[in-house]
Amino acid sequence: MCGILAVLGCTDCSQAKRSRIIELSGRLRHRGPDWSGLHCHEDCYLAHQRLAIVDPTSGDQPLYNDEKTVVVTVNGEIYNHMYLRDKLQSHTFRTGSDCEVIAHLYEEYGEDLVDMLDGMFSFVLLDTRDKSFIAARDAIGITPLYIGWGLDGSIWFASEMKALSDDCERFMSFLPGHIYSSKQGGMRRWYNPPWYSEQVPSGPYDPLALRAAFEKAVIKRLMTDVPFGVLLSGGLDSSLVASVASRHLAESEAARQWGSQLHTFCIGLKGSPDLKAAREVADYLGTRHHEFHFTVQEGIDALEEVIYHIETYDVTTIRASTPMFLMSRKIKSLGVKMVISGEGSDEIFGGYLYFHKAPNKEEFHQETCRKIKALHLYDCLRANKSTSAWGLEARVPFLDKEFLNLAMSIDPEWKMVRPDLGRIEKWILRNAFDDNERPYLPKHILYRQKEQFSDGVGYSWIDGLRDLANKEVTDSMLMNASFIYPENTPTTKEAYYYRRIFEKYFPKNPARSTVPGGPSIACSTAKAVEWDAAWSKNLDPSGRAALGVHVAAYDEASANNKKPSLVNGPSHELP
Repeated sequence: MCGILAVLGCTDCSQAKRSRIIELSGRLRHRGPDWSGLHCHEDCYLAHQRLAIVDPTSGDQPLYNDEKTVVVTVNGEIYNHMYLRDKLQSHTFRTGSDCEVIAHLYEEYGEDLVDMLDGMFSFVLLDTRDKSFIAARDAIGITPLYIGWGLDGSIWFASEMKALSDDCERFMSFLPGHIYSSKQGGMRRWYNPPWYSEQVPSGPYDPLALRAAFEKAVIKRLMTDVPFGVLLSGGLDSSLVASVASRHLAESEAARQWGSQLHTFCIGLKGSPDLKAAREVADYLGTRHHEFHFTVQEGIDALEEVIYHIETYDVTTIRASTPMFLMSRKIKSLGVKMVISGEGSDEIFGGYLYFHKAPNKEEFHQETCRKIKALHLYDCLRANKSTSAWGLEARVPFLDKEFLNLAMSIDPEWKMVRPDLGRIEKWILRNAFDDNERPYLPKHILYRQKEQFSDGVGYSWIDGLRDLANKEVTDSMLMNASFIYPENTPTTKEAYYYRRIFEKYFPKNPARSTVPGGPSIACSTAKAVEWDAAWSKNLDPSGRAALGVHVAAYDEASANNKKPSLVNGPSHELP
């Protein structure tokens, strides 16, 4: 991941302004420690902090078209850049960077270029011939981007809030799947898949097609000129990523440079469930596995730095970001610059425990749509910023556009939890990779039920955070929280503690508005809380809140003598 900063129409071309842009861009240097670039055209500035993954020797940014009249600063990876280059044979490319195609595509296709890109990206493009510009963000918001406005009439774009919050009067998160056009005078959505309307699909479930689409998504993400690995927690999603990557690594260009044995990484408190599960999967796949440990105190000591980097006060995001932040530092110390991770699967397939309570397939599907649309505020934010804090790039194959569109076209009846038919959460994904001839994973791992707590890195991690908050936040402080924090008022001492740290670094009103609020049960949206009347009395954002739901669902099936053997052939029938 790189860091981008663009300031357009600021009416100031002085050296002092240039120095200020360099200073603000420097706040993103953790994202791109390999090179810094700046292009100035009159009162427009495009800055870049580079993390070199593809073409490390010549792909420095900003990037240009043939005549250097079109300038672009990009954060991301364009996986189909070779295909796009073939469509641009009349153009001269100066680098091997996957991102250079954007400048050339703009000349041929204008603003329509965005929908041609297959990858994760956020970019700002300036056409110096008329000083028009566009800014765009990938379909789901895997890469972060913020937009801001200065009192001098300038418009700002930055990969992180910290690069523009001091100089903008107002700023907000740039919406995923959107493009801002100075010619059009505003923002519009360029990403319009069928699932976005939340209409319930009726497509067939083809396990082999789903498997092939995911394998293709993982193979795309093996595009790298630097050492890489897979984040492996031992859960279903990361295990499938590791399995597919390990299976196809030998035939990739990356293997010719860095070897055919996959590296995997895991972190946890000593004795934690994740460490044990990840080791079992790594042994089965034959990966070069790296196991890291941390203590509760080490996590607590990192909290302020974590919140500064991830730029949120959301409780579950901070809980999960802290171990990922610590692990990323360890991974980078090994010389690794890119990792592949399993984010997005739970949102697509309804893998969170509260989905057991979905009353029907319509509400199940609508909730998955809401969860995917909000990923840029939660898991994508965590995965990107926790790793980028140490100059590490995270890629997420479950959020591949092609795979996502296929998975979201399937009749959601196939996704629903049906203990009576042997279907646990994410059954359609598990079944797609259930291959007896060439197993991707052992059966007991493939059909292992979801970890019942949200703290797989160690059961004492969340308890330690709550104990800390109880010591640091008094009852009277929490009682008066609505007067101190009237917007998104914290309702627990833990939330209050995180909010206080966040406000220290980001004290402006627009900053706190970038963080979502509302009730949640076990990572649900506010709407899904309505599925169970008891949930409104226990609004715990962790997975523990849904533990009773998870157990009760299987107890009910057992009581009816219908509890299946999940390892020996769950039902394939669609009721």
